[in-house]
Amino acid sequence: MNILLVEDNQAIIMGLKHAFEKNQYCLTYKTNLRETREYLGKNPTVDLAILDVMLPDGDGFHLYETTLKGKNIPVIFLTARDDEDDIVNGLNMGAEDYLTKPFSTKELLARMNKILLRREKKSVITVRDICFDMEKMAVYKENRNIELTSLELKILHLLFVNLGRAVSRTIILDKIWEWTGNDVDRHTVTVYMKRIREKLGTDIITTIKGIGYRIDDEK
Repeated sequence: MNILLVEDNQAIIMGLKHAFEKNQYCLTYKTNLRETREYLGKNPTVDLAILDVMLPDGDGFHLYETTLKGKNIPVIFLTARDDEDDIVNGLNMGAEDYLTKPFSTKELLARMNKILLRREKKSVITVRDICFDMEKMAVYKENRNIELTSLELKILHLLFVNLGRAVSRTIILDKIWEWTGNDVDRHTVTVYMKRIREKLGTDIITTIKGIGYRIDDEK
């Protein structure tokens, strides 16, 4: 997944770069309009752009209108301004979303994932006989609802969001701490994975030795 960040604030760049690498996303960043246009001319495959409105050599709205919109690249605008007219202007242009600085990195990642899933028309993901409805947060097997605890559902959702990519045990541990506030160890992850597999009854979760877990897109 190729994500483009257009932002001139180095603190934001470094913070997002770390967070995206941790979540196994490829993040490329540019700090002005000129660099961005040059990059897009050579690298047309961008899955999503995170675009600051105020840049050293111009405004992000103009870049979106003249370059990104024509390439059908979904955009989340970032800005220090919270003026309602700016927000309406960006959304009316066709942008997917808008965040005002300061913003939560977790919220940005959540919004980004939702956009990417919707763009890929994968609000319902099917792997073998297991269906995960990402909007309803419900799991089905042969049209029968599978009862999972809230935490089991969130762990499985994390794997489905990263379909085809390994999710490390460290990331899962961090997420469990984030969701519950409980300090857990690696054995806890093993226990949860065992329970989820038993409830699914179909072994769609692959253990990647020494790394973590992965669900492959095999229909």
